[in-house]
Amino acid sequence: MKVTQKVKRILANYESDNPGTKANLARILMQGKLAGTGKLVILPVDQGFEHGPARSFAPNPPAYDPHYHFQLAVDAGLSAYAAPLGMLEAGADSFAGAIPTILKMNSSNSLSRLKEDADQAVTASIADALRLGCSAVGFTIYPGSDSAFNMMEEVRELAEEAKSVGLAVVVWSYPRGGTLSKEAETAVDVCAYAAHMAALLGAHIIKVKPPKDVIGLEAARKSYDSNDIPRSTLAERVSHVIQSSFNGRRLVVFSGGDAKDTDSLLDEIRCIRDGGGTGSIIGRNTFQRPKEDAMQLLDTIIDIYKGKA
Repeated sequence: MKVTQKVKRILANYESDNPGTKANLARILMQGKLAGTGKLVILPVDQGFEHGPARSFAPNPPAYDPHYHFQLAVDAGLSAYAAPLGMLEAGADSFAGAIPTILKMNSSNSLSRLKEDADQAVTASIADALRLGCSAVGFTIYPGSDSAFNMMEEVRELAEEAKSVGLAVVVWSYPRGGTLSKEAETAVDVCAYAAHMAALLGAHIIKVKPPKDVIGLEAARKSYDSNDIPRSTLAERVSHVIQSSFNGRRLVVFSGGDAKDTDSLLDEIRCIRDGGGTGSIIGRNTFQRPKEDAMQLLDTIIDIYKGKA
């Protein structure tokens, strides 16, 4: 694997990491159609845990099969495939070495009664990630939840173990719970704060939602207004999230969110690119479509990050 100068510069931002961790980051950054560009498109398939199988896969029944997602990620030339333990185990041998994998180590579900104290259960181990040949582990935190401090302590402990054995760490930082309103969960100040927390917790790759032009914390409004922080366009808000992630020293990918029409999705991705985002981690908006349509969409997304669309 020949590593480009662009990727070498990115790896240099992770000054404390051992060669094993940097090699796994390089594998993700040098995989697929965006290899060497410093951009990423990752397929995450943890929605069965979060929302249930019918809500996740009924729109495209072949997606009930774990092999479908491995194959989609490989055929589309994506950077990595992220999924919970059972999904990765179900295709681990058939797709060994075909694409870097990210073991999603904690999950919630729609049957849970937790609201203000939103939390997730740890459902896998670092040993599982090594056994399955993963390049990274993934972990969700809910800044704002009454359980947020416990989640942060869990991710700190698991990240320490992951890094010690050469794995990269991906943190899904999704504000919710506590007194946060639904609108505040994706407010620009709250998203930037969530990304910064993930960086402070030692994430190599940070996943957040695209930020909206809303201030979620009144205590932050004065800082945004008096310092004229641009936020009227999505590209400006993305740029602020990147700035908040150690001034671009950490990789930040943005979720695709709820299912939306193709034009809206592609416009959003162009804004992420223009704002300096690392890329997209996009699940339901791809695997809920027939495979041919998903492949076409992912090709267009990749072209956008290459500056060709």
